[in-house]
Amino acid sequence: GPDTTMAASASSKLSKAVKQQYMDLPQGDQVQAMYIWIDGTGEGLRCKTRTLDSEPKTIEDLPEWNFDGSSTYQSEGSNSDMYLIPQAMFRDPFRKDPNKLVLCEVLKYNHKPAETNLRQMCKKIMGMVQNQHPWFGMEQEYTLLGTDGHPFGWPSNGFPGPQGPYYCGVGADKAYGRDVVEAHYRACLYAGVKICGTNAEVMPAQWEFQVGPCEGIEMGDHLWIARFLLHRVCEDFGIVASFDPKPIPGNWNGAGCHTNFSTKEMREEGGLKYIEESIERLAKRHQYHIRAYDPKGGLDNARRLTGHHETSNINEFSAGVANRGASIRIPRSVGQEKKGYFEDRRPSANCDPYAVTEALVRTCLLSEEGEEPVKY
Repeated sequence: GPDTTMAASASSKLSKAVKQQYMDLPQGDQVQAMYIWIDGTGEGLRCKTRTLDSEPKTIEDLPEWNFDGSSTYQSEGSNSDMYLIPQAMFRDPFRKDPNKLVLCEVLKYNHKPAETNLRQMCKKIMGMVQNQHPWFGMEQEYTLLGTDGHPFGWPSNGFPGPQGPYYCGVGADKAYGRDVVEAHYRACLYAGVKICGTNAEVMPAQWEFQVGPCEGIEMGDHLWIARFLLHRVCEDFGIVASFDPKPIPGNWNGAGCHTNFSTKEMREEGGLKYIEESIERLAKRHQYHIRAYDPKGGLDNARRLTGHHETSNINEFSAGVANRGASIRIPRSVGQEKKGYFEDRRPSANCDPYAVTEALVRTCLLSEEGEEPVKY
């Protein structure tokens, strides 16, 4: 039979019933606000909590805060204070109302954005095109792992059966870890994250959730909080969610973060013309986008974008209707209706959505060319 031993974390084995006794205690008028930020890796999330005397109704009600950047790969120990600037607030599905999750930007001691704070520039660029109403939808793929790094539910020596039955699969031999997916979905809905769907992916223990449509800066905010919620849900189950773009080498699908994009013009009658114009601009700026589409300037994607397993080749730009082996896919219905959106299949699962959405706007809407972003 299948090997069911699985490396789960020690804390997942603590009694959840005992914890619940305490979580059920009333908290008076006070509110727990969990501040969340992106660390110096550009991928990792950090969080800490403070008590507020009343429920914050708007971002303005949340105080700025700080943390020790020398412990998050963000500064030297001699000048380590970093500032947390609240930017987006969500309901907390773990502590429940009235408690909050607070997504923050990180500023350095001199109040300039930290190196991995890509939100500030993204927000500026989005402000320049707000009259075009750029909408995004991002499809976040991820892989469930045991704490030993072995894919969840895979036999401890060897591999599951080859890919084929797992995508959108149902059944204990097809779907590995659905409990996590269901818990995460409900947590997102409670929090106010614009999650719009989930499915099992091509590789066993690989899943996907989709966020959108979101306008402008909201895309990055909602995807980062959705990622935080996934990590936090997995923590309760004692397993790990990996956004590595190629977690298992060899004949297995990698993990991407396909990004769907449209403007008001593209969504209206005859919008296909504007979609095709955008694709022509993207064709001339492939390397710039590859550098923006993973945290290591394209090195992570080089492991994934091989031209196999439903990917394009990292060195070539391609576009086509309903083609999953292309850099840019125009959905078949969009080709037929002559309006809608297009899908950029190049971003990696561990991309920063602020970088991806900013790059799309710069090239497609601000008509930038060349290898470097324009300074405004």
